[in-house]
Amino acid sequence: MRAAFSAALVRLAQADPKVLLLTGDHGYALFNDFRKHCPAQYINAGIAEQNMVGMAAGLARAGFRPFVYGLAAFIPVRVVEQIKLDVAHDQLPVVFVGDGAGFVYSTLGSSHQSAEDIACTRAIPHLSVFSPADRFEVTASMDMAYAAKSAVYLRMGKSDLGDVHTEVPTAGVGSLIPVREGRSHDISFIATGSMVRVAVDVAAQSYPGAAVWSAPFIKPLDSQQVSTICRNSRVVVVMEEHSVLGGLGSAITEIACELAPVRVFRIGVNDRFSHHCGSYEYLRKEHGLDRATIELRIRAFLGQS
Repeated sequence: MRAAFSAALVRLAQADPKVLLLTGDHGYALFNDFRKHCPAQYINAGIAEQNMVGMAAGLARAGFRPFVYGLAAFIPVRVVEQIKLDVAHDQLPVVFVGDGAGFVYSTLGSSHQSAEDIACTRAIPHLSVFSPADRFEVTASMDMAYAAKSAVYLRMGKSDLGDVHTEVPTAGVGSLIPVREGRSHDISFIATGSMVRVAVDVAAQSYPGAAVWSAPFIKPLDSQQVSTICRNSRVVVVMEEHSVLGGLGSAITEIACELAPVRVFRIGVNDRFSHHCGSYEYLRKEHGLDRATIELRIRAFLGQS
């Protein structure tokens, strides 16, 4: 996923000299190709993320297309005020890239884990929120972010759980992308980021007739498409490596309750911090996001235990 992001960024910068990369002293190896091919378009703003967003706003006003990169715990969480007032308020075309969202930086503790970044950003006007699931969705998201006329937050999580597509999807901004065809209307899965791969595996193992949809766009979100899925399902299970408060599950539930009431089961991070540090796999299990625990939780919700 990160390699696809780097390749897309180099491609966009080579085609458009107005594309700039700003980083808060992160991603040195990741940006080797960018510095090699586009050295004049690379800015290391140092560990001063608020200033970096202000720089990006000024550069956007001058006609540049800044991509602002940092860990998701810092971009966007540390700089929400600057994103809101310096960029989104004036609809400036700045792309914010938050890497390592969720529990990727598991051993570094709560300061580097990010389960609230979607909630922090989706309430800001004129700011789109993208959450790709694999390298193909990253490529599509980068192209759409570059083409956007206002600000975008692009969230990248765990990159080695496996692809969910075989090619770059062509769906428009806001669309859910079908990943697994459904043969029944009993249960549908809608997932984003790292949890799409998990949703596919859970459906294949325990709910062979269930459809699985990927949500690479948290905002905007096609409310008509979501309502159609809800009307055609007895239960909708939403999965995300993010808090159950304010994330994809909240967005789906908001649409469902207004347009197509249905039982929605939100699987995500409960309202708490991690109790311990450990591996990525350990943190997913601690928060009930591993496949075995998810299957138990769904069965309990459906009264099948």
